[in-house]
Amino acid sequence: MRKSVLFIALLFAISMAASAQKFALIDTEYIMKNIPAAQSANEQMQEATKKYQSEVEVLAKEAQKMFQDYQAKSSTLTAAQKTKKEDEIVAKEKAAAELKRTYFGPEGELAKMRERLITPIQDDIYEVVKELSQQHGYDMVLDRASATGIIFANPRIDISDEILRKLGYSN
Repeated sequence: MRKSVLFIALLFAISMAASAQKFALIDTEYIMKNIPAAQSANEQMQEATKKYQSEVEVLAKEAQKMFQDYQAKSSTLTAAQKTKKEDEIVAKEKAAAELKRTYFGPEGELAKMRERLITPIQDDIYEVVKELSQQHGYDMVLDRASATGIIFANPRIDISDEILRKLGYSN
């Protein structure tokens, strides 16, 4: 009997603590779409991605053509010529892989561009979210864009427009 009373009191205390929390919701995709600098940054990154991808594809196609030529002529080549051609093909493939890493790798040009263009905007958004959380007493702010587990949220707790206003973009 005593355990059940203690259990009920514990459940009551937990439910009171849970109901006292305040939550808010933001949609970073929506916010970023309404910031012109973010749109411009995304366009620049898309253009750079296309340019870099085409450069990598050119090298990869050259390596593929070299391999096809090698296969077509391999029966007429000497062992030394075969080795030389194979080395050239491998070098071209390595060059393509290196170029791909240079552009698309974790320390690549696109990562640097993202760091330079997008990160400052995201930092500004974070600072405003932090400020509003402290101002309104939010215990947790969830991002609808990245939280795939959110099936439904009351639009009343979405503070995305308030964040845009604080950043100077009225919507």
